[in-house]
Amino acid sequence: MINFGEWLPDQPDLNNKGVTLAKNVIPAAAGYRGLNSFEAVSNAATNELKGIFAAKDNSDNVSLFAGDSGKLYAFNAGTNALDDKSKGGGYSLTSKEKWRFVQFGTSVIAAGGIGETLQKWTLGTSSAFADVANTPPKADFIAVVRDQVWLANIDEGSGRVPFRTRWSAINDETGWTTGTNQSDFQDIPDAGAITGLVGGEYAVILMERGIATASYVGSPLIYQIDRVENSRGCNYTGSVASIGKLVFYLSDDGFYAFDGQKSNAIGAEKVNKWFFDNFDSAHIDKMSAAIDPTNQIVAWSFVSNDATSTTPDRILIYNYAVGKWSYADVEADLIAPFFTAGYTLEALDNLSSSIDSLPASLDSPLFKGGSFLFGGSLNKKIFGFTGQPLAATIETGEFTLTNGRHTLVARTVPYFRDGSVTMQVGVRDRQDDAVTFDTASSLTDEGFCEHRVQGRFHRARMNISGDWDFAQGLDIEGRPLGRR
Repeated sequence: MINFGEWLPDQPDLNNKGVTLAKNVIPAAAGYRGLNSFEAVSNAATNELKGIFAAKDNSDNVSLFAGDSGKLYAFNAGTNALDDKSKGGGYSLTSKEKWRFVQFGTSVIAAGGIGETLQKWTLGTSSAFADVANTPPKADFIAVVRDQVWLANIDEGSGRVPFRTRWSAINDETGWTTGTNQSDFQDIPDAGAITGLVGGEYAVILMERGIATASYVGSPLIYQIDRVENSRGCNYTGSVASIGKLVFYLSDDGFYAFDGQKSNAIGAEKVNKWFFDNFDSAHIDKMSAAIDPTNQIVAWSFVSNDATSTTPDRILIYNYAVGKWSYADVEADLIAPFFTAGYTLEALDNLSSSIDSLPASLDSPLFKGGSFLFGGSLNKKIFGFTGQPLAATIETGEFTLTNGRHTLVARTVPYFRDGSVTMQVGVRDRQDDAVTFDTASSLTDEGFCEHRVQGRFHRARMNISGDWDFAQGLDIEGRPLGRR
């Protein structure tokens, strides 16, 4: 059997140890799993969504928030609407600014760039977002580090300071007086603008020409900031995503995973060249990244050179548990992880008047309050990867069935679980010829696909659709022909 190995588009097709095409799939240890289609979860906001966030109160009740250029919303599971919860007068985010949220105790705090005051929502009591008290800095990035709120790339009232970080008083998101209750700031002036901020037990500060970590040491320093990466940085603000101590990001030479001490290359000689060949660099600001811990993947949504608009149309997927890649042709204004709000049976009518038209099966996590959901937004609505599996295509590398001889391929045997499969065989005689694929062949009752195609070099393509679950590999059968 030819097992479907890892997707290696940066390697030559001939004798490729993996596969040369892995579209609309999730990489697994011994093949590929289905990626569910992107389906609407909410009604539309006023404008394109620029951030999505879910929070839980002390009783595990879930609140789902979103924001566009002018409003902040709370998702209403009873009506499927995005209810306007903006402060009086609303907001004015620029086209490149995004909403970034954190939960700090019972508060949800949102940063909308240097044109907007930090916004706060108290879980269980607030009816609208409001300015955080005591005039905190405005910021592009926000995180929670230990017991303090951190901001980066900020404006304190005198204009943007792109290389400055600042943190609040301990356990007080309203305490921003430098020197009081361990609130302070730090400039990192020799590595360019800050392009990402990740919280946790320590802070990870991504910059254009470096990466720093900030560890709590107490008074008088409060935090010790160390430059741990000097040879590379992150110029793509939308490329940063994290889980545990791993921070994934895109640098000028490809994709990396930072582990708190060093960056490890994850895309070199695998997908870096493919990505930069496909990426429309005129729309860097449209990139977004998110973690799906259920599937153990990190994904990057971006505008490709094939796009017919400025809406991101392609998603690059990396399974960080097995170190394998794939991609999907999916339009998404942004991708984001969140928790679902609970649905009653009556509330399902707001999603669809027919059970058959619901955006997910009734046993989907979408309908279970507090369940994790990988999703994002499109067409001003919150979306989730909750539908039926996308139709997918997997293509092997190129090989010779008989060295130095033409071979007639008679049949292929696909190995998969559920769904519907057709197979194609691609052939050529010389390496500078175009590859020609035969007509897609369906499975016979005996479990194989029939072909009649000949050439010196071969490859096989599996097309799988329907409610499929797993694609593992194939067998190919042929007989040698005379030399020519």
